Amino acid sequence: MQPKGLEKLGVRNIGKVIYNPDYATLAEDEKVRGECRFSDNGTAMVDTGEFTGRSPKDKYFVDQPPSNEHIAWGSVNQPITPEVYEELRAIAMEQLSGKDLYIIDAFAGASPSSRKAIRFVTEIAWQAHFIENMFIMPTEEELENFEPDFVLYNACKATNPNFKEHGLNSEVFVAFNIEKNEAIIGGTWYGGEIKKGIFTMMNYWLPLEGKLSMHCSANIGKEGDVCLFFGLSGTGKTTLSTDPNRRLIGDDEHGWDDNGVFNFEGGCYAKVINLDAESEPEIYNAIRPGALLENVVADEAGRVDYSDASKTENTRVSYPIEHIDNHECTLMGGHPKNIIFLTADAFGVLPPVSKLTKEQAMYYFLSGYTAKVAGTERGITKPVATFSACFGEAFLPLHPTVYAELLGKKIEEHDVNVYLVNTGWTGGPYGVGKRMSIKDTRACINGILNGSINDAEFETLPVFNLQIPKTLEGVADNTVLNPRNTWEDKVAYDEQLRKLAAMFIENFRRYTEGSDQFDYSAAGPRL
Repeated sequence: MQPKGLEKLGVRNIGKVIYNPDYATLAEDEKVRGECRFSDNGTAMVDTGEFTGRSPKDKYFVDQPPSNEHIAWGSVNQPITPEVYEELRAIAMEQLSGKDLYIIDAFAGASPSSRKAIRFVTEIAWQAHFIENMFIMPTEEELENFEPDFVLYNACKATNPNFKEHGLNSEVFVAFNIEKNEAIIGGTWYGGEIKKGIFTMMNYWLPLEGKLSMHCSANIGKEGDVCLFFGLSGTGKTTLSTDPNRRLIGDDEHGWDDNGVFNFEGGCYAKVINLDAESEPEIYNAIRPGALLENVVADEAGRVDYSDASKTENTRVSYPIEHIDNHECTLMGGHPKNIIFLTADAFGVLPPVSKLTKEQAMYYFLSGYTAKVAGTERGITKPVATFSACFGEAFLPLHPTVYAELLGKKIEEHDVNVYLVNTGWTGGPYGVGKRMSIKDTRACINGILNGSINDAEFETLPVFNLQIPKTLEGVADNTVLNPRNTWEDKVAYDEQLRKLAAMFIENFRRYTEGSDQFDYSAAGPRL
C-alpha cells in the first residue's frame, strides 16, 4: 500500500517510499544504514548527537490570523512571519528532496471523537521507528481512507544559515504553521521534538473544542477507577503509573472529553538513568526488540550501563505500550476518580502526601512546581525551584488559565479527589537529606487508590495549609508524613519552609496582577 496525496507534500523527486514499515524492516534498515547499534538483547540503540533533549528556544509559531488570536505569545511561543516560515520550509524540502523517505501515517488520540490523523515524513529509519513506537498505528482498513489533519516534516539534517537575519535563536528550528496544518523540524535529531511537537498541537486543538489536554500519565484499576498523575520530568510520573495491579492507559499525554480519559499516544518514553530491574521491573522488561534506546552507554558486547550519564542525564527508551504486560488495550478509561500532582521538592519542605481542596488543586496546577538538582542541567549546583504551569508549560500554545479553567470544571463535574505527592527529599534539602523512598511513595499512592487515606486523621502543615495524614498503612515510619519531624534542625526547616513559600507567592503573581479571575492565591502558602 502507498500513501495518498504525495503530490501535496512539496518534496521533489521522492525516491523509494517506505510506508508504515514493520519493526523487522526498520531494524534491518537501521543496521544497514549504520544508524543504530543493538544491545545484547537485540534492542536498537541510537545517539541523537549534540541534542540530547528538546531545544525550547528554537520553537516558533507563524503569526497569522486566526490562530494568532489564541496563542499565548512569549518565550514559550515565539512568533515568526509567514515569509520566514516559507524560507525555513524551503530549506527542509530541499533536504528531503531526492531521498528515500519514510512516511508514517498515525493517529494522535485514542478517542475516535477526539483523535487527529498525522502524517510524518523523515529520511531517518530510527525516527520512523520512534514514531511508530510513540503514536497509534492505524489498521489496514483505516489506512485505506487515511486523510491527514496535519503533516510533520523532520528534516533533522537541515540547518538555517540565515537565522541571524531572520531574528531567530540559532540554526535549529521547530516551526508550526497552524493555518497550513503542518510543522517542520530542522537541525536537531532528538526524538522528543517529534513527540512533543504533536503534543503541542493537541494542546492547541482540543481546548478550543472544549476538551482538556493534559501532560500526565494515567492508569485504571480492576473496578474501572481511573487515576491521573501530573508531573514534570524526574518526578516519577512514568514509574508510579506503571503498576502491576493496575492497567496502564498511558505514561505521558492524555485528553479528557465527555466520554472520559484517553491516551494521545500508543507507546511510552521513559527515562532510564539508573534503571534497575528490581525497582522498575515493568520498564526494564519493556526494553527488548521493538524498543529504542537513546543516548545510553553500552560496552562492545552491547551490555548497557544504565548508571552511566556521560552522554546525558536524559537517557531514554521508547517502546510500544504493548511491551507493558498490564496495559489497557483501548488506551481509554472513564472519568477519573483521583488526580495526583507529583513534585520532586529538593528543598525537603513538602510532605510526601497531602489532600487538596478544589481551590488548592487549581493553585498547584497553575503553579506546576518541582525542583531541579545538581547534575540534571549544566550550571546547576544547588536546588532550583521550577514552576511550569499545568505541569507542562513548554507545550502549551494557549494561556495556562484556559487549561486550568477546563480542569476546574471537570473536577467539579465528576467530584474528583486531588492530592499532592512529593517524591523529592526528606530530612533536609538536597545534599543533606535523602530522596523519598519509592516504597513510601508507593504506600502513599496505594492509600489514595484504595481510599484508606480518607480514613486517616489529618493535621495542617503551617504556612502552606496543606492537610497531611498522621498515619498511613505501608509507610515504614509515619514520622516521615510530617516533613518537619524528619529534620534534625527544626529552625532550619522553618526557614526553608518560608523560603519556598515566598517562591510560590512570587511565581503566582503572574496570574493575579491585573486580573482577579484566577486569583487562587488564598489557597496557596501565606506568610
